[in-house]
Amino acid sequence: MRALFKENVVEAVIGLVVVIVAIGFVVFAYGRTQAGGTADGYVVKARFTNVAGVSPGTDVRMAGIRVGKVAAQSLDPSSFQAVLDLSIDKGLKLPVDSSAAITTEGILGGTFIALTPGGDEMMLKPGEEIIETSGATDLMALIGGFVNKSGGDAPAAAPATEPAAGAPTK
Repeated sequence: MRALFKENVVEAVIGLVVVIVAIGFVVFAYGRTQAGGTADGYVVKARFTNVAGVSPGTDVRMAGIRVGKVAAQSLDPSSFQAVLDLSIDKGLKLPVDSSAAITTEGILGGTFIALTPGGDEMMLKPGEEIIETSGATDLMALIGGFVNKSGGDAPAAAPATEPAAGAPTK
C-alpha cells in the first residue's frame, strides 16, 4: 500500500510540474507578443483603399521596430475606404506629414503597417488622421499578370492585306 501511495505522489508532482510549465509558457507568450497592447498609447486614423491581411492587433512598425498596433478597423460608407485606428506608443510623436503603408515581411511573411515619419514641425494629435497612405498590393494579381503576360507589351499583329488586283493567288 505504501508503494502505491509513493507512486501516486510522483505522478502528482510530475503533473504539477507540467501545469506550472504550461502556465509559464502562456505568461511568456502573452508578454512577448504584447497581446495586452499599447494601453499607454494614443490613436490616430488612416484610410486605405485595400487592407487585405490587416486585422485588429496587426503590428504598426517604424524602421522595423514595433511602435503600436491596429486597434480597430471599419468601412467608411461614404468613400468606401477602410479606416484603421492605429494605437501608437505615447512616447512616439509623429509629424503631421507622416505616411503609412501596408506591407509584408516577404512573400510568405506577415502583413504590418509601416510608418514613415515626415519632416513637419507640427505633430499629430490623438484622433487626427494620417493623410498619406498606401494600401496593400494584390500579390496574386501581380504574379498572375507576370505569368500570363497580360501587361500588353506584345507587338500587335499586322492587319491582313488583300492581294492587289491582277496578282496571282495561291
